[in-house]
Amino acid sequence: MRRHVTKTLGALAAAIALCVALPGPVHAASGQLVLNGRVFTDPAGCFRELNAPLSVQNRTRTVAYVFATRDCTGPAQTVPAGQTLASTGGHSVRI
Repeated sequence: MRRHVTKTLGALAAAIALCVALPGPVHAASGQLVLNGRVFTDPAGCFRELNAPLSVQNRTRTVAYVFATRDCTGPAQTVPAGQTLASTGGHSVRI
């Protein structure tokens, strides 16, 4: 019986640790993301079907990802916080 209680408590502790370690809901990045001159304040998610060439000014504290696809999938170029990127083939951005 004692062994069963120990296993149960161990599993419960592991489950609690996993819940605490998992990230919470996605929140908007603080700041502005400028895509081809259009300003988005506190941006979040995927900005789809943008026209190339694509100018990205990342005025947030979060990395932005530029994709050649129109739906934020596949390989991406990164735009670190505070940086700018001119992409001839970019069609979507995720932040």
